[in-house]
Amino acid sequence: MREAIDRGWRVIGTGLSFATFGVGGVLLGLVWFPLLGLIVRDRARRTRLARRSVHHAFRLFVEWMRVLGVLDYRVEGLERLDRKGLLILANHPTLLDVVFLVSLVPEADCVVRSGLARNPFTRGPVRATDYLCNDSGAGLIEDCIASLKAGSNLIIFPEGTRTPVDGPMKLQRGAGNIAARAPCDITPVTIRCVPRSLTKGLPWWRVPPRRMQYTIRVGEDIPVAGFLEAAGGEASVAARRITDGLHRYFSSLDEPGEAFSPLAEARQQPTAG
Repeated sequence: MREAIDRGWRVIGTGLSFATFGVGGVLLGLVWFPLLGLIVRDRARRTRLARRSVHHAFRLFVEWMRVLGVLDYRVEGLERLDRKGLLILANHPTLLDVVFLVSLVPEADCVVRSGLARNPFTRGPVRATDYLCNDSGAGLIEDCIASLKAGSNLIIFPEGTRTPVDGPMKLQRGAGNIAARAPCDITPVTIRCVPRSLTKGLPWWRVPPRRMQYTIRVGEDIPVAGFLEAAGGEASVAARRITDGLHRYFSSLDEPGEAFSPLAEARQQPTAG
């Protein structure tokens, strides 16, 4: 009986959380960001303030979900994010991954799905923060490199979408291309959620038997120089090698007892060209 009551409350808490998220997004888009546009005329400063606003809003949202009993979390290696110009690459098991990462990085830039720029609940924040949309084709890589060179911390999920529960992880090569062409070392973030929930193909009301426990670990930087050297300076070849290395790095999360693989696994150079 107690388990059923707890599970029922978490269904209510999850629904209340997402309702809060939607209302908050609308209020930010209709009230705060227009007001910010009137007060701050400098575009660069306005964008920084908008990103910091979303950062604080997401921090409050995560804490709200924790207070409601929907989830718990712990973060390891947070101090590694206290730098500028980071290329932050993470796996993508759940719907809340971007919320967690933006809540940890005060003025983050992100690559987001183009649909978020049209969604009435998220388009205000996406436009005000000048986040990069993934529908800009070949120009997206150049925009990402420009963001990094401007000192922004750029968050990218190399999978492009959430990892399916019953399918293999598939990484796109865009993140590897950015790392190789910038060039820029990678700050890897591994996200683990036990039990899995809010995954691709699973409706939000199908809550797990107990509250979700997130473990977010910021790993040591992965240098890209070795990949470029092994590829003879060819960025396209290095991008393939980087993508293969990232796939091994993030896939090791599924191995029993191997929640976080050693850094050496990600640095290992694939022989396949």
